[in-house]
Amino acid sequence: MYVYADNAATTAVSKTALDAMLPMLTDCYGNPSSLHTIGQKAAEKLSAARETFARYLNAQPSEITFTSGGSEADNQAIVTAAVLGARKGKKHIISTAFEHHAVLHTLKKLEKEGYEVTLLQPEKDTGRITVQQVKEALRPDTCLVTVMFANNEIGTVLPIPEIGKLCREAGVLFHTDAVQAAGHLPIDVQAMDIDMLSLSAHKFHGPKGVGVLYARRGIFLTNIIEGGAQERGKRAGTENMPGIVGAAAAFQDACDHMEANAAHLIPLRDKLLRELSKIPHSVVNGDLTQRLPGNVNLCFEGIEGESMLLLLDEKGIAASSGSACTSGSLDPSHVLLAIGRPHEVAHGSLRLSLSEYNTQEEIDYIISVMPGIVEYLRNMSPVWDELEHGQRKHLI
Repeated sequence: MYVYADNAATTAVSKTALDAMLPMLTDCYGNPSSLHTIGQKAAEKLSAARETFARYLNAQPSEITFTSGGSEADNQAIVTAAVLGARKGKKHIISTAFEHHAVLHTLKKLEKEGYEVTLLQPEKDTGRITVQQVKEALRPDTCLVTVMFANNEIGTVLPIPEIGKLCREAGVLFHTDAVQAAGHLPIDVQAMDIDMLSLSAHKFHGPKGVGVLYARRGIFLTNIIEGGAQERGKRAGTENMPGIVGAAAAFQDACDHMEANAAHLIPLRDKLLRELSKIPHSVVNGDLTQRLPGNVNLCFEGIEGESMLLLLDEKGIAASSGSACTSGSLDPSHVLLAIGRPHEVAHGSLRLSLSEYNTQEEIDYIISVMPGIVEYLRNMSPVWDELEHGQRKHLI
């Protein structure tokens, strides 16, 4: 048996997306900026894809810009707000300490350019961020609040509608990185008072290399890629037509089946959380109820995450430890540190992220394999030996 449980890192391209993409590679391969017939056919497909994303986000097609992924969309949104703020003498930005690095690294760069950044600390264990925290951090010179829709590692869903309302009333731009939420949770940019939003196709069974930046009408985007006049002059470079069309098809499919997918995933998720947390000296990371349907994240004391992943892979289980974008790093997850996990505990983290393709049989297989892997690694660990003999104090 092979179990793919790393869907927060990337998903398999669905047949729906693939079927939509293939004609763009074989028949409708024109450049949508060209005036000839095959180019204009591509332009029609581009417009249709833009309309699909707009419809499911409750936006206007003109508010949708295609990018290379969520990271580029995050960068452009944040830089845009910073530039607009600076024109008004406002150079303060509010975010959270456990954002994706696409957000955090962009904010670090802006700090070097004279902006001031306030990072809100999530609640211990659950990773919650409250509207009150945002309200207390707002200042007269705040130009942007950027808070992720749902955390990519621990799955906690944040109070986006409430934060959006607060920012709208305060006259402050609000951006949300919705990369993990799009296609899995309902999103309405109008009802939620979202000014800018980022998403990435490969998180909902679309292809890699395609993202979307929604920017509310009236927000003049700052270019971060210069060149041609594509995407209404706001993102140079010939559009990735196969990717864009596949992304739109995947997004429509994910949104149309969102309730059914969640009904399938939540019982699987909860069973994994319940059974794996029975392993001694383990702890669940993230909120138990306000959580992405397919996210499972735990720490196991006394073991090292990379070794756990290798043993799981030997058993035919694909998982991750921390976020996929930093899984090559030996440093503990900044997300787990932000919710109060000690370094020693954060190193033993496991993220299992499910999709609608996962089955009950696969979940039972993971549950049967994990205790033995944890026991094997602990028996090899000098740290665990010290914990068991009272030379160190258990942290969980």
